[in-house]
Amino acid sequence: MEEARRDCGGLLKVVVAQGRNLAVRDFTSSDPYVIVRVADMEVFDWDRFKYDDKMGYAFLDLQPVAAATKLRRALHLTAGETKLRKVAPDDDNCLLSDSFVTCNGGEIVLDARLRLRDVESGELFITVKWIDADNGK
Repeated sequence: MEEARRDCGGLLKVVVAQGRNLAVRDFTSSDPYVIVRVADMEVFDWDRFKYDDKMGYAFLDLQPVAAATKLRRALHLTAGETKLRKVAPDDDNCLLSDSFVTCNGGEIVLDARLRLRDVESGELFITVKWIDADNGK
């Protein structure tokens, strides 16, 4: 039982690196921020005197990251960079183009470009990392 807990333990890190072509919600620009909940991201425009304006949302299926984590363990990958899985745009994600789940120095990494939904325009560039608890990083 303790072994199973150690296999599942780790850190999921989501970094929103950039937003591009975001919708304008103020007079000439926006003050965007992103709320990340597991694999769902919502973009808002911060407003001082009224409610913040929603600027779209995006989601990403984390199953390919989980599967790549199991594959990394099975292959005992700890160093270098190896492509483990290709992730294509579909109904389970907001990907703009094919992405790859890689193992980089023992960490599972997915760099993705996401199209925002329910808005006239907008893209997010994100990095998702799974770091095993026993990796010590």
